[in-house]
Amino acid sequence: MFRILKPSTSSLHPPPRATLAQADEDVLMLDDEEEEGAAGPSSTTRTAGSGRVTGPGDVIADAGRWMRGHGTYVQDEQVLASVAGTLERVNKLVSVRPLRTKYRPEVGDLVVGRIVEVGPKRWKVEAHAAQNAVLMLSSINLPGGVQRRKLESDELQMRTFFQEGDLLVAEVQAFFADGAMSLHTRSLKYGKLKNGLLVTVPPSLVVRLKSHFHTLPFGVDLIIGLNGYIWVSKTVPKTLKADGEEAGFGEESGEGVYSGENEEISAEIRLRISRIAILLNLLASHCIPISAELITDAHSAAIDIVGEEAEGLTRLSRYEVGQQVLNAIALQHAEQ
Repeated sequence: MFRILKPSTSSLHPPPRATLAQADEDVLMLDDEEEEGAAGPSSTTRTAGSGRVTGPGDVIADAGRWMRGHGTYVQDEQVLASVAGTLERVNKLVSVRPLRTKYRPEVGDLVVGRIVEVGPKRWKVEAHAAQNAVLMLSSINLPGGVQRRKLESDELQMRTFFQEGDLLVAEVQAFFADGAMSLHTRSLKYGKLKNGLLVTVPPSLVVRLKSHFHTLPFGVDLIIGLNGYIWVSKTVPKTLKADGEEAGFGEESGEGVYSGENEEISAEIRLRISRIAILLNLLASHCIPISAELITDAHSAAIDIVGEEAEGLTRLSRYEVGQQVLNAIALQHAEQ
């Protein structure tokens, strides 16, 4: 659930810094008194004020009572925010998580990236992080899912697997000593991407879910990378494995995992892919968290407003039409 807020005249004349400082200090002091009077171990780990948006220069707390964390600085014995973001507090540590920042990876994250360099036994992958990720030759599947040690002949034909400019979906396996991500594509549901379009959104807007592979009901597949790269493509037919489980994206044919040729995409599916890309940019521009359910609702609202014709894509890109779509989504969620 989200709300679309319209700017008010009061936002043009913010209260003095002293008033903000007193209000913020009162909130934190109240939280501190509640923690001191609370019983049990949970009072020392509870976070307060999480989600409150702060801007650069906003007073957060008294430097004599609170420790400054990331996204803050001390001035005149007060802790101030150095970036625009959400306030976070753990025990006596206050920090601000930026609304727009580079992706901070974790082991097990699903990411979408682009090959930028082919080196000895490894590929370098641009993954919207502070530094390029690394995909080792030993961390990929051979065509057909063959399980064996990688030979010198495999190293000589590395560009037949991935070459510069290729897009891929992978999983974060570990980290090197310098902090670079180590990726792997050992599952056949990972690998080279095709038949689609790449959309970039802030990583902070991607909601962590059990699965980031989604098939929308109108013939479009989504791969939502936790690094803010979203792959929108035509629906890939899925088959069942021998054990009865559903195969993953691209897993129905191990031979075609490294094929870079796009399949035939109908004009109708092309329009839907383009419509989803416009809606993703619309949601991201309003800092609305991205999820498959919300994208489906936004697509239905867009169809009702602009129709399914190609001319509707031009109208959908206009600011006033985008606001109509957001209002329709908000109204639909309010009724649920």
